[in-house]
Amino acid sequence: MRDNYREQLDGILGDLVAMNHKVADAVRVSTKALLEADLHRAEQVISSDEQIDEIRNGLEARAFQLLARQSPVAGELRMLVASLRMVTELERMGDLAAHVAKIARMRYPECAVPDPMRGNFTRMAEVAEKMVISAGKVLANRDVAAAQDVQERDEEMDDLRKSQFRSLLSDEWTHGVEAAVDVALLGRYYERIADHADSMARRVVYIVTGEFPDDEAWPEP
Repeated sequence: MRDNYREQLDGILGDLVAMNHKVADAVRVSTKALLEADLHRAEQVISSDEQIDEIRNGLEARAFQLLARQSPVAGELRMLVASLRMVTELERMGDLAAHVAKIARMRYPECAVPDPMRGNFTRMAEVAEKMVISAGKVLANRDVAAAQDVQERDEEMDDLRKSQFRSLLSDEWTHGVEAAVDVALLGRYYERIADHADSMARRVVYIVTGEFPDDEAWPEP
């Protein structure tokens, strides 16, 4: 009975990692749809969002069943509670990738990102995708040191977001209100993806150490 319980716990973690891979793919493909005005890729991401929602529902149901039937304590309880939160983080990242794809679809056949902003968004998307992938590796390996790397990338994302605002508020902005709204929304979507990835990494630290790291002092591995 106990071996089966451990297998179910490990299965939930394994499926969380697989869900993370799917979300990372959605972020990558939505960015291609955005920067290349690719309608097919946009539709692909929007369609995959329902699959991510279904994975979330299944994982939540399994986690609640274990909570109800096994009455876990200590580290196992931390793992299940954190898993319930992480599956929500992943589902929201999938939603945000779909939001990016929907803007790409709405502006098709034009690109929603003005040329002067392409470099900023390219880097922002790279950081967001790497953070999602890193969060998955942190989860798979329960690696506290790697979790700290996710936080450092989040700081770069904040700097990129500030750079966007400087461009939007500059007298040199000549792309109109509609493009400004698109840029502001898209920047927010990528920023929130990064925030959710950072939150996931923190929850892994919680699973391993029993404590959440604060912004100034992440625990040593």
